[in-house]
Amino acid sequence: MKNVKNRIRQIHRGEGGFTLVELLVVFALLAILSAIVIPNVAGLVGYGQTEGASTEKSIVQTAMDSMMAYNRISTVNVTAATANMSAFPTGNVLYPDFLRLEITKGTYSTDATGLVTQATTGY
Repeated sequence: MKNVKNRIRQIHRGEGGFTLVELLVVFALLAILSAIVIPNVAGLVGYGQTEGASTEKSIVQTAMDSMMAYNRISTVNVTAATANMSAFPTGNVLYPDFLRLEITKGTYSTDATGLVTQATTGY
């Protein structure tokens, strides 16, 4: 039994862990991968914000069109830029009947024909 333990110790002698060179290679590979991945992910975040702002504007425009059709009107009061949809547009508000949220991320204005313009995106 004692010979077996000695034999196992001899086999595993010198296998204490990774060498410094191996660790440096791994860290170098991680640095290279992060240098490639991080800028690509950051670009996707910017793209997502742009798409989110565009989608919100489309939703507000659709709500405006729906409100005008429902009320059978062809013109609305010109309204200055606001994010509060319970006051937009003046006289025929979009919230709560045509939009789920009272406050939007962006600010919107409208002309007399109901065309919605996005003043700020909110992102």
